[in-house]
Amino acid sequence: MANAPVQRMSQLMAKTLRDDPADAEVLSHKLLVRAGYVRRTAAGVWTWLPLGKKVLANVERIVREEMDAIGAQEVLLPALLPREPYEATGRWSEYGQELFRLQDRKGGDYLLGPTHEEIFTLMVKDQASSYKDLPVILYQIQTKFRDEARPRAGILRGREFLMKDSYSFDLEDEGLAQSYALHRQAYQKVFARLGLDYRICAATAGAMGGSKSEEFLAPADAGEDTFADCPNCDFAANTEAITYELKPVDAADVPAAEEIPTPDTPTIEALAGLLGVQASATLKNLLVKVDGEIVAVGVPGDREVDMGKVEAHFAPAVVEMVTAEDFVGREDLVRGYVGPQGLEKVTYIADPRVAPGTAWITGANKVNMHTKNLVAGRDFEVDAYVDVVVVQEGDPCPNCGTGLRLDRAIEIGHIFQLGRKYADALKLDVLGQNGKPVRVTMGSYGIGVSRAVAALAEQTADEQGLCWPKEVAPADVHVVAAGKALQIELALEVSEKLRAAGVRVLVDDRAGVSPGVKFTDAELIGVPQILVAGRRSAEGVLELKDRRTGEREELSVEEAIARLTA
Repeated sequence: MANAPVQRMSQLMAKTLRDDPADAEVLSHKLLVRAGYVRRTAAGVWTWLPLGKKVLANVERIVREEMDAIGAQEVLLPALLPREPYEATGRWSEYGQELFRLQDRKGGDYLLGPTHEEIFTLMVKDQASSYKDLPVILYQIQTKFRDEARPRAGILRGREFLMKDSYSFDLEDEGLAQSYALHRQAYQKVFARLGLDYRICAATAGAMGGSKSEEFLAPADAGEDTFADCPNCDFAANTEAITYELKPVDAADVPAAEEIPTPDTPTIEALAGLLGVQASATLKNLLVKVDGEIVAVGVPGDREVDMGKVEAHFAPAVVEMVTAEDFVGREDLVRGYVGPQGLEKVTYIADPRVAPGTAWITGANKVNMHTKNLVAGRDFEVDAYVDVVVVQEGDPCPNCGTGLRLDRAIEIGHIFQLGRKYADALKLDVLGQNGKPVRVTMGSYGIGVSRAVAALAEQTADEQGLCWPKEVAPADVHVVAAGKALQIELALEVSEKLRAAGVRVLVDDRAGVSPGVKFTDAELIGVPQILVAGRRSAEGVLELKDRRTGEREELSVEEAIARLTA
């Protein structure tokens, strides 16, 4: 904010640290704590200190400006929400253990909002009665709550987090498509202004529901998402959204299935080695429990099962791995030798690569025995085909067939065309032009505001510390008084002149702190420009350093002020 008071480090409620926190796993966690931006309050719960709050507020401001630019109206809904709307849409149970549930003193059920589709829908139902009231886009910037089983990576995966969520309400699908396009463009502007490197990737809708869905992913080693992009065309997608086409083959020439002895081969590697075949010729059958019932998942032996895809397919049911106890009393289930033929009361799902007509070597459901020439559709049936394998580097692009590249990324935004899922559940209608009720169609759009701070830290930090882009930095310039009284006096004088000119200033005026510590802190805190009142202060000469490039130059006080206010 222009003409904001100079922030003096002698008064700043923040302490920098020389060592990484013991529990820190990723770069942003280490640096945001060490530089005095955040502090841990509890597992997955963080306090934002003054410098961190400034960065967070700058991200909020940019998001708010771009949302307002597309005509969105800001509101603020409660975080403490009643059970009934979430019961109506099924998400009271679908969210499972991630939902914070609580009761008031009268025994009424409430939750801490993980997302607000239901409440926005009810608000529009209360306020809009006619087609004349639509279309409308509403948004809020608010804390959300999810009971993460393993909160980690600092503010990247917390139990509470700051999020911008917006919702569009339209009469027709064409209007929804336009609202979706507006958000997509606004998000591109937001992330460009933030200085984030990002990719727009096709994604699954998950518990949100709806049809079209895209994620905005910021490539980073600390990311929990894996995305694939094609070096030959514009295809990009979260690996969870990539599907393989089912391609049946002719099995007329495949001999009859035959059981063969395979002693001591409970693993794919051991089996392939004994028979001298590629792992891809074998069929791996993973057993899971879905709401307590055993399900077998079949994939080629050289592929791994993506449990996220399995869980998404069966959601909201709970998916667990089988245990040794589940084999007791089940003669059709032999550990290490499970095959899809002859399974009793077991649902069998398979990856599309296990297409009708494909032949496999797989377990014979007998100890030390396998079956070869087992053909899908001839010797065993698949109850459902679901793409459940982990995508690998080099898998063919769904668009052009070129080998895909994989990378890790942080999800910073997600946009959905929800359609009428929530409007149907909560009966959101308005009167149309013909006087008859029209069911409203919706879109939902989120930006992880606090996540964007961590993503920026991950992408822009260097060996010395944080390195913020100007629009989100806690100050425009960090003035460092490198010596004693004379340097501190000059640093404060220059800081006031810069402030008067509209520059946001952080000044290190701490007495009794060595220049080396001050320089180290300035690098760690990561303000874009560092202005040093040092050995030539008596001559009115300062040193200006660009935090990102490391370039330095000596300037007079007047030159420095002119440069920083240009």
